Amino acid sequence: MRESRSHYGYRIDVAGTGFTVLDRVYADGDLSDEALGGSCGNILVSLAMLHRRVAPVLALGDDDAGERLVREFAQAGATVRYITRRADIRSPVLAQELDTASGQHEFSFVCPETREELPRFQPIGKAELASALPILMHCNVFYADRLSDNIVEAMRTARSAGAIIFFEPSDIEEGKLFEEALQLATILKYSEDRLGERLADRLTNCLRIVTHGAAGLEVRDGDGAIWCKAIYAPKVLDTCGSGDMVSVGVIDWMLTNSFATACLRAADLLEGIVAGQRLAAENCAYAGARGLFKKRGAQYVREILSIRSSVP
Repeated sequence: MRESRSHYGYRIDVAGTGFTVLDRVYADGDLSDEALGGSCGNILVSLAMLHRRVAPVLALGDDDAGERLVREFAQAGATVRYITRRADIRSPVLAQELDTASGQHEFSFVCPETREELPRFQPIGKAELASALPILMHCNVFYADRLSDNIVEAMRTARSAGAIIFFEPSDIEEGKLFEEALQLATILKYSEDRLGERLADRLTNCLRIVTHGAAGLEVRDGDGAIWCKAIYAPKVLDTCGSGDMVSVGVIDWMLTNSFATACLRAADLLEGIVAGQRLAAENCAYAGARGLFKKRGAQYVREILSIRSSVP
């Protein structure tokens, strides 16, 4: 296992917290795989496999699922000392039902075999936040896709130390927490179909990545919007994880080019976005959110991300 050193000596590339689950993949009705999943988990473990210094900040159960998730992070090279195992909670599990003929998938917190409710995500508590304060003060990027009082405090701490805050909400939570998260975000990434109308009138100074499904995406800043059409996927077995691969490409690009909060503009991200779109298109040919990593390896993924191409 290749575990990153602690924050002493150099900065952590990416710290993050949010939706991290054990994915149980049912392909055409049969259980075919179990793997670390969830947007936050998928993005952090992918970046760790690409040899970025990654530190997940999570609260997991002291159970078999939690052990599996920690082991996958450690095997990828992430620092796992900021993942707390607790006896009072259960590690989250998500069922993914995949139709390989159409490449479509559905997610459920109900086990398809037993029809029992599966355990859900639990945000970090005060103890996890306190433990992670050193890396929150020494990370280049902080990623979050869920909110709680302690997660917003983590965002606030990382932002005060100069980190780029990458916020990718799956839904809008009305109230002060969501409004503060929008103000703290450096980059806000969301789906136009799901959140576009509800976020249209929210005033923020952040850069926005707005996805439009198979059509492509646009990057918005104070100067306007730049459209990036989707990259054709020659084979579609599973579209799961496509949006996460775009986020991986963007974050990896920012780290490669040492971007900072003060100078980040929409045009700066275009090459990283196109790299992420290439990654997403290739990943569609494999089952699972990181099927490309599993079948072709991280070095092949790095080659995809390193291709220099023209941008819009």
